[in-house]
Amino acid sequence: MSSGALDKLIPGMAIPFGGNRFVAVPEDLAARFQAGDRLIVVDRTGDLLHVPAGVQALASAAVGRAHAAFQRMGEVSDQAVSAFFAAFADRLGDDAVWARIAAANARDVAAARAKGRSTTRLAVNEAMRRDMVTGLRAWKDAPAGRGHIVERIEHEGWTVEQVTAPLGVVGFVFEGRPNVFADATGVLRGGNTVVFRIGAGALGTARAIVSEALDPAIAASGLPEGSASLVASPERAAGWAMFADPRLALAVARGSGRAVAQLGAVARQSGTPVSLHGTGGAWMVADERAEADRFAAAVFHSLDRKVCNTLNVCCIVRSRAGELVPRFLDALWRAGERGGHGCKLHVRQGDEGVLPHAWLGATVRVRRAEGDREEALVETLAEDQLGREWEWEGSPEVSLGLVDDTAEAVALFNRYSPRFAATLISEDPAAHDRFFQNIDAPFVGDGFTRWVDGQYALDRPELGLSNWEHGRLFARGGVLSGDSVYTVRTRMKQSDPELDRQAQAPAGAGDARALRGPLVQKVAG
Repeated sequence: MSSGALDKLIPGMAIPFGGNRFVAVPEDLAARFQAGDRLIVVDRTGDLLHVPAGVQALASAAVGRAHAAFQRMGEVSDQAVSAFFAAFADRLGDDAVWARIAAANARDVAAARAKGRSTTRLAVNEAMRRDMVTGLRAWKDAPAGRGHIVERIEHEGWTVEQVTAPLGVVGFVFEGRPNVFADATGVLRGGNTVVFRIGAGALGTARAIVSEALDPAIAASGLPEGSASLVASPERAAGWAMFADPRLALAVARGSGRAVAQLGAVARQSGTPVSLHGTGGAWMVADERAEADRFAAAVFHSLDRKVCNTLNVCCIVRSRAGELVPRFLDALWRAGERGGHGCKLHVRQGDEGVLPHAWLGATVRVRRAEGDREEALVETLAEDQLGREWEWEGSPEVSLGLVDDTAEAVALFNRYSPRFAATLISEDPAAHDRFFQNIDAPFVGDGFTRWVDGQYALDRPELGLSNWEHGRLFARGGVLSGDSVYTVRTRMKQSDPELDRQAQAPAGAGDARALRGPLVQKVAG
């Protein structure tokens, strides 16, 4: 068998994937592909991902800097890591520094608006700045994550310890949310390093944060250069190249559904574990014992802005529809008034009869990324579309469905939703217990949905929130934060120099315990 480098693609060329399937190279890809470029074939879907040589070089260099920095992190004290977070926070808290970052962000926002793109997550403000500074100071004061003894097993003459240790280089791809920089640097608390790729629309803001605050904080604290590295490319291919790099210890992606799934597939087939959150949208269920005022408040306070934990689907039991649907509509309408841009309702086909005639025939001016436009206030949707996440700007957008009971709502959630966040409004404690046991979601509550946030709920800036769209997570929770990125090493300390396994285990001995000596004590660290 011979091998070589792929220096060109021919239109119609068959590219195998998935073991016994193939996809034909399209003409435009063949025309763009040049010698030195890279073709990544997603084995699960057959997607052909073109990575130009220049983009590959940028991504490889950034991962290389982070990897080299990780090799030196063992020499860095926990005090130096704390100094980094303090310096980063101080730089962001400096008004002159922030003015330059805000100016770069204003240019990004203006460019996005000119292209008709959403700026909901892109625009920085004082609240975001305050949260970033608060998060960094929380990491400054957080306990050191390295060298914690998880478990100690004492034998006669020797001891074994399970010790936490850094995981390595964390690759991070996220959409245009500049505050994620502060969240993601939390992995340095445990001795890891990080490499970022941000969406093209926020790249100017990212560069400003790096040059004005991040890099100066790294230099001032004495951390290795490249401890946090930005892949400064606007190309989506930079994310593919980064996630295909086997030097990553963990790949984290935040953004829209299909793009995140594709990134995750690239990382997985490269042997890198992933943490993904692609599709969001929370569900709320009101049962026969729902308290009306509490329900209305939960709806209203779950619609203050569009993020992953915003209310997306509401299910109301039919027996309470006469009372609760008007309260739901009122809360939705008030949420639209609060934003100043109206609201939008999607109702499951067959359930529209519960709505007032005035709603069914009305139009509303809705704010979209491309501008304001007149739309129907209510539209119907098929049941299998209940999992669709509504991406809105200033006009709250929600789906509504009626159910016979909570069990039906749970079944709909488990079948159609991305299995992310769910809340039950009920005055029945037993109903909450059944709901928690049967709903297939990592985040479950009994009030407004916007609590699902690492910093808000756990006082720890989050790297990402994982849904269960692709299955439950192994050995960790749905909130990935800086202090949850670690591995466990095993260390032996021998006090008896004459330990000999053969001496402890006579030939033919059947007791497996004798092979390792008697267990004296097992304690948690």
